[in-house]
Amino acid sequence: MATLPVLEFEDKIAETVEANPVVVIIGETGSGKSTQLSQILHRRGYTRSGIIAVTQPRRVAAVSVSRRVAHELGVTLGEEVGYAIRFEDRTSDKTCIKYLTDGCLLRESLSNPELNQYSVIILDEAHERSLNTDILLGLMKRLIKTRATNLKVLITSATLDGVKVSKFFSGCPILNIPGTLFPVQKLYSRERPTNFLESSLKTALDIHVKEPAGDILIFMTGQDDIDKMVSKLEERVQNLEEGSCMDALVLPLHGSLPPEMQVRVFSQAPPDCRRFIVATNIAETSLTVDGVVYVIDSGYVKQRQYNPSTGMYSLDVVQISKVQADQRAGRAGRTRPGRCYRLYPASVYNEEFLDASIPEIQRSSLAGSVLYLKSLNLPDIDILKFDFLDPPSRESLEDALRQLYLIDAIDENGKITVVGRTMAELPLEPSLSRTLIEANELGCLAQALTVAATLSAEITVHPSRSKNKETKRKRQSKLPDGSGWGDHIQLLQIYESWDQADYDPRWCSDNYLQARSMIFSKNVRKQLSQIIQKIAKGPSDVLSSLRQKKSDHDYKKLRKALCIGYGYQLAERMLHHNGYRTVGYRSQLVQVHPSSVLESDENGQLPDYVLYHELINTSRPFMRNVCSVEMAWVLPILKKLEKLDTNKLSGGSGSSVGCEPIEEKTSCSPKKEADSNQASNLDSKIQAARDRYLARKAKR
Repeated sequence: MATLPVLEFEDKIAETVEANPVVVIIGETGSGKSTQLSQILHRRGYTRSGIIAVTQPRRVAAVSVSRRVAHELGVTLGEEVGYAIRFEDRTSDKTCIKYLTDGCLLRESLSNPELNQYSVIILDEAHERSLNTDILLGLMKRLIKTRATNLKVLITSATLDGVKVSKFFSGCPILNIPGTLFPVQKLYSRERPTNFLESSLKTALDIHVKEPAGDILIFMTGQDDIDKMVSKLEERVQNLEEGSCMDALVLPLHGSLPPEMQVRVFSQAPPDCRRFIVATNIAETSLTVDGVVYVIDSGYVKQRQYNPSTGMYSLDVVQISKVQADQRAGRAGRTRPGRCYRLYPASVYNEEFLDASIPEIQRSSLAGSVLYLKSLNLPDIDILKFDFLDPPSRESLEDALRQLYLIDAIDENGKITVVGRTMAELPLEPSLSRTLIEANELGCLAQALTVAATLSAEITVHPSRSKNKETKRKRQSKLPDGSGWGDHIQLLQIYESWDQADYDPRWCSDNYLQARSMIFSKNVRKQLSQIIQKIAKGPSDVLSSLRQKKSDHDYKKLRKALCIGYGYQLAERMLHHNGYRTVGYRSQLVQVHPSSVLESDENGQLPDYVLYHELINTSRPFMRNVCSVEMAWVLPILKKLEKLDTNKLSGGSGSSVGCEPIEEKTSCSPKKEADSNQASNLDSKIQAARDRYLARKAKR
C-alpha cells in the first residue's frame, strides 16, 4: 500500500490530540483520513481506555471503510474492527475501532448520555453537514465540558469551513493534511444540455472509444437515473464494433445497493477492461474508488427539502455547489492525471453555483431530532435556543414541537412523556414509533410492525410495464388491494401474502416487487420486534399472529393506531376529499397519488378524512401511502390544538417570557390575539367536521 499523506503527519496529529480535547482536521481527498486516523490513535494507545468511534453520514461508507480498516489491520470484520448501522450491528466485546452512522451514535447516547464507552469520537465527513452530524456537533460541545472522564473529539472533513467550526469549539486547533491529487483538466460544455442523461451517455462512450485506459465515474442524481444509465450503457457498449475498443464493465453505486454489489465497485477491473461506475453523490467524498481517471459531472444532485409552513417534502433536482463540483473533479486525479467533463459552462460554475451546499438541518423535518434532544432530559435545553453550528429556522423547530405534542411525545409544557421516551428508543421516524406503541395497546402490534417495516424499507408496488392494458390489469390483480381502506393495509396484506409463499423471491418478481426490499423489510421487522419486546404487554412473541386471517375489525384497530401515530398530519392538515382533489387547512390543493389503492365507499364517496405517510411535491403536490380514518379518532387530536403554546413546548418558561425568535424580536400581544383567533377557528372547524360526519352516518 502506498504511503498516505496523513501518515506523514502522525506525530503532529498525536501531539495535537494529546494537548487538546477537540481538533479539526481538514484532509484533502486521498489523504487517508477516514481509514488512518483511527489506526494512528489505536497505535498511540487510545483504545486502552475505550473504543474509538468514527461516524459516517452514510451507511455504505460505514460498512466499506470498516471493511478496509479490518483488512489493513489483518483482523476479522466484526471483532477488533466493526461497524453499526441502522438494523445491523457487526461488533463484539473485542471491538476497539467502531465505524457507525451518526444516527447510531445519537441513539447510543440515549442509554449512555456521556458515551463513556468511547475514548475518542471522530466525526468524519462533517462537510456533508448531515442532520445527525450537526446535532452531534452541538452535543460534543456540551460533552467535552461535562464528562468526568477524558474524551477526545476529532472533526474531520475534506472541505469543511475549519475556521467556523474552530470558533464553535472555542478556538480549537485546525490541522490541514494535503491529499495525493494529480492534476485534473476540467473541460466545460458550451451550454447546458437539454438532457443530461443522454449527454452523459454520449460523453462516456466517446471517452471509451477514443481515450486510453482508465475507469470512468459518472455522477447521476438518483437510483432511477443510475438504472437507466447502466441499462443504456450496457446496450450501447455491446453494439460497438468488436475489437474497436477494450472490454467494459458497468457498475452502479448508490446507497440502496446490497453489500455484495457495493463490494464489486472496490475490486480492480479485469485486464484490458474499463469500468464505468455510475454513482450518486455518495462517490464525491464518502467513498473512494481507485482507478478512476475520467469523471463526468452533470452538475446536478437530487435533494429532499422540507417546507415547515406546508408540511410538504419536495424531491428536487438542484444544482450542486462549487464544493461538490470540486470534489467530483478531484476523483479523477487519484491514480494519475485525469479529466473532468463538466456538462455545464464555466459561467454557470462561477456565477450560479453556491459556494457550499445548504446544511440538511435547514431543509429537513426536525421532529426526530427534537425528540432526541428532549429525551436527553437536560433541564437547561431550550429547543428554540439550542446551540447549533447553523441554526435551523424557528418555524422548522416550532413545526417539530407541534408534531411531537400532537402525537403525545411531549406534554403541553414541553416535557417528554413516557410515550415519548419509548418512541425515542425505536429507530423509526416519530409517526411510526407512536403507531407501534398505540398498536400494542390495541392488540394489533404484529400488523403494525409489518407496516412500519415495509414503510422503512420503502416498499413500492411497481405497475406492470406491459403496454397492453388488459394484461397489465390482470397482472396487477394478483396483489391484494388493501380492502379499500388504503395503502398501509395493502402493504400489510402484501407482506402477509409473501409470508404465505414462504418468502420466495420468485413471488416478488412475479408481482413486480423488489425482492431485495422485501427481504430488507423482513429483517427490519425482526429487529423491531426484538426492540419492542421491552414494552410489549401480553404474549412475548409479537410475530405469532402474522398468518391469522384478518377481519375488518382487525384492520379498524390498525387504522386507529395509525391515526394516533400520524396525528400531526391529521390535526394540522385535515383533508376533506372532493373527488381525488383535497383541500387542507393551509389552503393547499393536494392529490392522492395515482398509485394509491384507497377506494370509495358503497355510495361512491371517498372518505372524509385520511392520514398520509408523506406529502411530497413532484409534478404536483401528492399524498403518498394514504389510509382512511374515522372522525371519532380525530376529534381528540384536534382538541389538543387549543392548548398549544410553542414557547412552553420548547422548554422555555412559558408565553409570558421567551417571545424572542432566533433572528428578530416580536411583541407577545399579537401572539395572544392570534391564539384566541386560532381557538375560535378551531371550534368552528371541529363543529363543521362533526356535522359532515353525522350527515354521512345518517346516509348509511
